Amino acid sequence: MSLPNRRFMLLAPLALGACGFEPIHAPGKPGAMLQNRVLVDEPADQNGYLLTREIEERLGRGGNAAYGLSLSVGTSERQLAINSEGYIERFNLLGRVDYSLRSLDTGDVVASGYVENFTAYSATGTTVVTLAGERDARERLMNILADQVLARLYAADLTA
Repeated sequence: MSLPNRRFMLLAPLALGACGFEPIHAPGKPGAMLQNRVLVDEPADQNGYLLTREIEERLGRGGNAAYGLSLSVGTSERQLAINSEGYIERFNLLGRVDYSLRSLDTGDVVASGYVENFTAYSATGTTVVTLAGERDARERLMNILADQVLARLYAADLTA
């Protein structure tokens, strides 16, 4: 590493502080306000379970809950690649989550919206390999959607 790059690395924290950068989990910020304070509604299906698990891993189980989080998960599958013999070789797994964060004290909705994303998996192996790929793609999709929901919640103004 050259000398100018080292100087930049030493000055980077000062530049971030000067631009108003604050950690999301600082006291009074949404990350701290949500940690261990969100009770996720009971999931209705496997996708809901996977999504709830990912969110609870990041926020905690909501032992001292002040907020309730409702999640509605929808997925669909699209054929992505068909070979010359007519066999499907790749699938896209599309997902959408509608979320609503509400105050448990007042019942008012504090933040709501939706997020969408996709993953893909291959269907070129045996049935067992294809099913394992689909299961992995579903878990990856729920992980991505959980990250997106939390990013939106962290960006929300929870003090209003």
